[in-house]
Amino acid sequence: MRIVKYTHACVRLEHAGAVLVVDPGSWSEPAALRGADAVLVTHEHTDHVDVLRLAGLGVPVYAPAGADIPDLEVQPVAAGQEFTAAGLRVRAFGGRHATIYGGLPDCPNLGYLVEGRVYHPGDSVHRPEVPVETLLVPVHGSWLKTDEAIDFVRAVAPERAYGIHDAQLNDRGLQSAHGWLTEEAGGRYRWLTPGEAA
Repeated sequence: MRIVKYTHACVRLEHAGAVLVVDPGSWSEPAALRGADAVLVTHEHTDHVDVLRLAGLGVPVYAPAGADIPDLEVQPVAAGQEFTAAGLRVRAFGGRHATIYGGLPDCPNLGYLVEGRVYHPGDSVHRPEVPVETLLVPVHGSWLKTDEAIDFVRAVAPERAYGIHDAQLNDRGLQSAHGWLTEEAGGRYRWLTPGEAA
């Protein structure tokens, strides 16, 4: 499976001629959606879902049941549900967005395991409790501490991990976060620049 990282949390997965895009938000490049067969949205925040781009795309968009995404037709998904998107097997995990402060935001958030191999957690560090080959690990967020990201990689114990959710950091912050993850994640971690594939 080819993985192409775009800005912030957006990732394009290409496999056997199919294109599945996860979290094409307002900060990600439009090119991520070129030729997409389906889209997975982890939650309702605009850095993960760009409604204007997706409304005219004409492909199925899957999002957590109960997500507040006005003006976009979505196929609702529940935690534990297994389904097919762009011809690829997907299993949903989790349920809620990680807390920032005072219990907020409290919105649905799902992590998606694609083809039993690649796991995108959205805005959470919910462990899927199944083997994961490739973990997309959030690097920074108002809801995340560096030690939580490191512990997430260690707990999931994937073969490899790539950083996502990083657009709120400047170059110094990125170097620091990537340094910690590289040092502490047991040789599993690598950062892909926007547009880079693995």
